[in-house]
Amino acid sequence: MVEYIAFDADDTLWQSETHFREAQAQFRLLMQEYLNGSYDDRYLHETERRNIQHYGVGIKSFGLSMIETALELTGGRISPEHIRFLVNITKEMLAAPVQVLPEVEAVLDELSGDYPLMVITSGDLLDQEARFVRSGLSEYFRCLEVLSTKDPFSYSRILRRHRIRPEVFLMVGNSLRSDIWPVLEIGGQAVYIPSPGARNEPLQMEEPRPGSYVRLEHIGQLPEWLEARLLAA
Repeated sequence: MVEYIAFDADDTLWQSETHFREAQAQFRLLMQEYLNGSYDDRYLHETERRNIQHYGVGIKSFGLSMIETALELTGGRISPEHIRFLVNITKEMLAAPVQVLPEVEAVLDELSGDYPLMVITSGDLLDQEARFVRSGLSEYFRCLEVLSTKDPFSYSRILRRHRIRPEVFLMVGNSLRSDIWPVLEIGGQAVYIPSPGARNEPLQMEEPRPGSYVRLEHIGQLPEWLEARLLAA
């Protein structure tokens, strides 16, 4: 049985990846000017990966990684004006309107009367709190939890704090690595809803057991799936 439902935020409740792709495109053009067209996106991705341990994930971490990558690739030749350009890209991403994904609000309105709902997301605390408020969705949720890293320990800590047994907890998200596998490892349930256009993620772990999570094509299918589970119980 499902008694509590938590949702990821970025690219599950609201659009996020589009902003990163647009910023990457601008960064790519800038670096190609300095490198005579030889720039590869893998340079920035590698810097992001290295910096997770220092900055976590999110827009601010992405902005710092752009600046660091630019300094490394240009040997420090990048101009102050272009450093300022990268800072402004980061600020624009932080200030961008929150675009709630299709069907999300209708689903939350339907489910919030039957289940306590939570948001469990990762990223910068200040940024995610602001997006949560600007989204207009906060009325549907009991709480917002912002993690620096989504791993089994972090999820277990949240469930203990809210006195939720893992077997009655359901996590809904678009990332196998951070929304699905860690919850399954602690004995919870998970629904995977892929986000079109999202960057491929390195999984670096195997599925705990075959058929251990459910994949839905879009969030609008979630209430029907939950109702079918309830009737079959």
